Amino acid sequence: MEQQSYLVSLDVGTTKVCTIIAQQIEPNALGSYEIIGMGSHPSHGLKKGSVINIGKTVNSIQASIEEATLMSGVKIESAIVGIAGSHIYSFNSTGVVAIKNKEINSEDVERVLEAARAVVIPSDREVLHVIAQEYKVDNISGVKNPIGMYGVRLEVRVHIVTGSVSLIQNLIKCVEKTGIKVSQLSLQPIASSESVLTTDEKEVGTVLIDIGGGTTDVAVWKDGSLVHSEIIPVGGNHFTNDLAVALRVTHSEAERIKINHGSVLPEKFTKQSHITINKVGSDDVGEVSMKTIATVLGLRAEELFNIIKKSILEKNLLCDIHGGIVITGGGSLIDGLIYLGEYNFERSVKIGYPLSKTGMASVMQKPQFSTALGLLNLANVENNNKHVETGTELLNKFSESLKSAFKEIF
Repeated sequence: MEQQSYLVSLDVGTTKVCTIIAQQIEPNALGSYEIIGMGSHPSHGLKKGSVINIGKTVNSIQASIEEATLMSGVKIESAIVGIAGSHIYSFNSTGVVAIKNKEINSEDVERVLEAARAVVIPSDREVLHVIAQEYKVDNISGVKNPIGMYGVRLEVRVHIVTGSVSLIQNLIKCVEKTGIKVSQLSLQPIASSESVLTTDEKEVGTVLIDIGGGTTDVAVWKDGSLVHSEIIPVGGNHFTNDLAVALRVTHSEAERIKINHGSVLPEKFTKQSHITINKVGSDDVGEVSMKTIATVLGLRAEELFNIIKKSILEKNLLCDIHGGIVITGGGSLIDGLIYLGEYNFERSVKIGYPLSKTGMASVMQKPQFSTALGLLNLANVENNNKHVETGTELLNKFSESLKSAFKEIF
């Protein structure tokens, strides 16, 4: 079996590293793959989505890859890797070019995208994505694919994602130290959107909120295009830290309490509702009220939602959110987030689960695997595009050889 028939995604997060290996059933068919291996390992060496310890990060990635390869029996050479972190900065831009031959071709599209990309970016930053939102041909706006259309002026509006050169290279270095080549880098909220949101949700206007361990990734979709993305340096670890400080327990005990008893709705509980906890520095167990736990977690959740809402309001996008809010990621599983979100955003809110794919084990259809599965979908699209390009190149070569043959004959 050729290497290109395998898809590999690598989600390097603050709390876990997840590797997924899939085999393409039909190389030219989008979404036609079967998951054959998965590895998940606690992440050490990252803070708020950025690498702070090369050695620990490499070990975490290596452990995840080994688990996935052991399950699949496949030796992998490259992977698509997700990236996030507070160093990510995104903005919108426009570009305009004149059409040379009246009919728009792929070269014209490339030129207008380059024109939109030609903005002043600091030397310490690197462009990760240039995503076309819509094209405008003369006076016709809202065009998604202008190739083949006639016109004299082509305009494009794009969403540009940039990141710190040094932090991007640190992540790439960690992956390559395990012997794996980084075939593609993708912004994590884009990947999560790919696995969680439907085409209709992207069209009507939806906000995706992916609550990870160290960061919360936000992606706003409208008319099928990404119009805003942002990485907020607040995640599930902050919820855990708040509990650890407030209850005077260890981080691991606070994490256990959050997972098993966490809620953001204090009004659900009476003063008599208590659970036992292990106090730090003592062998004795203590008691804490459920209302106290919910109050601590609720304050942090409300702060997070307020940050997101403020950002969306500043971009004048809230009135375009007709599809509501979709919350995913491991942090989305805290009880009551849906109701608190609906109260805060005044929009419908739901938990986002990865959309079902061929061969996906039920164990992976959970919010904490949204990014890894979305990366797999993006890798599948990229691989499919390569097949299409290769086929086109072969057809062009065949056409050229026919022309040469006819010239020699006649």
